[in-house]
Amino acid sequence: MATPIEALLQARLHDPFALLGLHKDGGETVIRFYDPHATAVFLQQDSFRKVHPDGLFEWRSPEPPALPYRLRIESNGASREVLDPYQFPTDISQHDLFLFSEGKLQQAYRMLGSHTVEIGGTKGVRFAVWAPNAERVSVIGEFNNWDGRINPMRLHGSSGVWEIFIPEIASNALYRYEIRTRESGHILTKVDPYAQGFELRPGTASLAAPRHLHRWQDEAWMNGRAQWDWLHSAVNIYEVHAGSWRRHPDGRFYTYLELANDLVPYVKGMGYTHIEFMPLTEHPLDESWGYQCSGYFAPTSRFGSADDLRQLIDACHQAGIGVILDWVPAHFPQDDWALARFDGTALYEHEDPRKGFHKDWGTHIFNFGRNEVKSFLMSSAHYWLSEFHFDGLRVDAVASMLYLDYSRNEGEWIPNRYGGRENLEAIEFLRELNVMVHERFPGALTMAEESTAWPAVSRPVYLGGLGFSMKWNMGWMNDTLRYFKHDPVHRRYHHNELTFGQLYAYTENFILPFSHDEVVHGKGSLLSRMPGDAWQKFANLRLLLTYQMTSPGKKLNFMGNEIAQGREWQSRWELEWWQLREDYHRSIQNLMRDLNELYRSLPALHELDFQSEGFSWIDCSDAEQSVLSYQRRARNGSIAVILLNLTPLPRTRYRIGLPMLSSYREALNSDSAYYAGSNLGNAGTIFAETIPWMNQPCSAEITLPPLAGIILLPQPSNFS
Repeated sequence: MATPIEALLQARLHDPFALLGLHKDGGETVIRFYDPHATAVFLQQDSFRKVHPDGLFEWRSPEPPALPYRLRIESNGASREVLDPYQFPTDISQHDLFLFSEGKLQQAYRMLGSHTVEIGGTKGVRFAVWAPNAERVSVIGEFNNWDGRINPMRLHGSSGVWEIFIPEIASNALYRYEIRTRESGHILTKVDPYAQGFELRPGTASLAAPRHLHRWQDEAWMNGRAQWDWLHSAVNIYEVHAGSWRRHPDGRFYTYLELANDLVPYVKGMGYTHIEFMPLTEHPLDESWGYQCSGYFAPTSRFGSADDLRQLIDACHQAGIGVILDWVPAHFPQDDWALARFDGTALYEHEDPRKGFHKDWGTHIFNFGRNEVKSFLMSSAHYWLSEFHFDGLRVDAVASMLYLDYSRNEGEWIPNRYGGRENLEAIEFLRELNVMVHERFPGALTMAEESTAWPAVSRPVYLGGLGFSMKWNMGWMNDTLRYFKHDPVHRRYHHNELTFGQLYAYTENFILPFSHDEVVHGKGSLLSRMPGDAWQKFANLRLLLTYQMTSPGKKLNFMGNEIAQGREWQSRWELEWWQLREDYHRSIQNLMRDLNELYRSLPALHELDFQSEGFSWIDCSDAEQSVLSYQRRARNGSIAVILLNLTPLPRTRYRIGLPMLSSYREALNSDSAYYAGSNLGNAGTIFAETIPWMNQPCSAEITLPPLAGIILLPQPSNFS
């Protein structure tokens, strides 16, 4: 077995603090210092003795030096001064290590990673990393010429956490971890899983302790959010890919600060309540759109610094706009410099590929049953909500987390301990995640992208649910888009595709999404999926958006939907803003702005989104004419009546049942000339008659424009 000195010289020493630094040896004080590049070492004027030709130096004295002591290192004719890292005690508490190992440390980012700290009056950077199966871990970086022999770290017992404090390192210095594996002795070079910054791609090094100087100006927003009744409020989300909303003429990305200047006023002017950013966590490949993440605590440097992102979010809040982060805890990429087999073993993932590998995406699956992995992911969620004031997390690919046999054939998956297909550890993680978010961050939302019939996704944990605030309604989205692809002449045979959703519409708190997933991979844009000639395509799209914005459920639209982008989304280019020079495209933007305003201003269109009392059919059975009519209701009883004509044939003298004797204002007609329609309608006002119809006490004969939706509002002066 190698002696400590031999292990040090072989770069295998797992406890360098027991050998290096300041020690008592009998009646003497001894300082040992190791630098394979040094030719001489001095403490003030005292020279160290070189006790090994490979760079181990020693100083002995009856009296200890004044602390902290500074050394002068001579190497290749150059001289530098350093504070010896091995004279400083640990800066990590045993309590935090215990919580981390128990999976209960929700702010592990404060312990692990790199942080500017002060120990004994000396400022520097503390590095800490979890690598329980390593024989030796070192910090390598610009400050030690990327030499893993110079700064080996101390191991905190069975926790698997390695740590070192290195004085006087500049913020944003590049660094990585060099890991010697215990089993094979292979040397790995890894980025810091808890790094809060990375160099700009294609570089992958971590940034040492980035400084955060932003001073938040959103206290009013945060206080208001804590009291926010989101269940009964308008939630209308604009989904954004930051790299392609706009681009500079030379192809450069807009920065976070440029988005604050341009995106925020645009979203406010359009009437959206929230922006949802596709993943902004650091990722190496542009083409992954952020869904193959390597930095779970670092905003991508593509668009600027962490403080720049804070300023963008602050600007949103000051404009009254919430910000949601698309967050990816389901899987991570195979990059050998990142999380994959981090210490030479399957640390964050499962060893068995039947549990630990996604064939569809070529990614690893997190081991949700491992406590330290749970601390990692819980801390990531906490970090974004705490440090960046995000107002919620959209959790990607939840279905893939819930099922052990997700996208797997028989024999390609391992049942749980009860023989079932449910991923029990992932379920428990999601429940703990949602409890944490709702307890620690009042008013923050969690939204599940979950495409199966898993029950109670958006029901509280104490009632047996997963605890999400809301769930994407993928069934409604698929049925709706499938229906609208049909030629109108055939729609009468598919009427149930629009009515079926009401059978389950209140089993969850649903969001109605037309997301980026619906305009990629050859699906085309929403506009291109509509049937008919150009006029009919735009009319169908106007009708589709009217149907979405008046149906029960919160709303989400991907950028470009609101301008009827012609081609499907390409992340390499900006949206086709030039199309707004054309009336048809500009009319869709006008319609979307007006729909957003009505959705926000009319309680009937949002207050009871999640309750059956907020919706009732007037007539859902007129399949022959492909007409739908329904009413939305607010808590105070105010209503909105919606009529949809899903064919290009105008319906004149169409009798519609109405809930009260009143005049009704045509608050919106998607066939208006303002929206580039045929301008067929009802002259702005409809008068009800006391003729019962469609199980309603009153009715009126109206004109239904072709491929159009109408919103009718009873006039207050007529209320009895």
